Amino acid sequence: MAGGNLSVETTFALLGFTDYPELRIPLFLVFLIMYISTVIGNLGMIIIIKINPKFHTPMYFFLSHLSFVDFCYSSIITPKLLENLVMVDKSIFYFSCMLQYFLSCTAVVTESFLLAVMAYDRFVAICNPLLYTVAMSQRLCAMLVAGSYLWGMLGPLVLLCYSLLLNFSGHNVINHFFCEYTALIAVSTSDIRIPNLLLFGFATFNEVSTLLIILTSYAFIFVTVLKIRSASGRRKTFSTCASHLTAITIFHGTILSLYCVPNLKNSQQTVKVASVFYTVVNPMLNPLIYSLRNKDVKDAFRKLIDSKVLIH
Repeated sequence: MAGGNLSVETTFALLGFTDYPELRIPLFLVFLIMYISTVIGNLGMIIIIKINPKFHTPMYFFLSHLSFVDFCYSSIITPKLLENLVMVDKSIFYFSCMLQYFLSCTAVVTESFLLAVMAYDRFVAICNPLLYTVAMSQRLCAMLVAGSYLWGMLGPLVLLCYSLLLNFSGHNVINHFFCEYTALIAVSTSDIRIPNLLLFGFATFNEVSTLLIILTSYAFIFVTVLKIRSASGRRKTFSTCASHLTAITIFHGTILSLYCVPNLKNSQQTVKVASVFYTVVNPMLNPLIYSLRNKDVKDAFRKLIDSKVLIH
């Protein structure tokens, strides 16, 4: 059945973690707790940055958008994952599956560029502190964020157009817990060499460009830190980058292993587990990483919680 002339009966089934039926309930509880933590952590981060004038700086502006993307990303994938762990019917309609793919891919690409933008922001703040407020103007910050969102939609849109032209027939079984692109096109009866090449090229370009920005920024940061004479000064300066480096390592490590290695020999179960890290674990960890290593954010969180308790 051609993608351009689909019947309403065309559906997909997401296998998810059905290979381990005895773990369905434990996995449901684990993912539910992680999702609740993700929602509370990221929305809490956005609220704190919004209401506290102390956080009206470029760094926290970018962080608020990172939290927004993480919240959206998790909300696109995790609810369906939770549903499939407890429901017998694991089907998802064709257009719902395509929409889930497009939105999730948009979120992950946007996040990769936001992390690169945040690395550049740290480079300017540490290497050119006197020019920081001038260099990182509100207009530039808005343009960098807008560019991240725009490219995050443009690339996945091209892949989506190709996937809509693929042929699918009847009830298609996707061996994944969400409509991930490679798992989605794998069930097509069409030739998928071009979509696979497009994905590999798109993912490689994104990783090379963002990692080049990140590595270049941190190379200059590292040189600047080494020039600081006092050990406490070096430690304090580098600690401001530790949270960002941790988030980058988790996110890009997973993406590189999954999408930028041609003819990957990993089993499908390994791919699923690795996908959990950037779709479920990373959105939950980001607010924790940035708040636990930041005294100002911890204090703001504590004050926000205390004010809510006093109101009630």
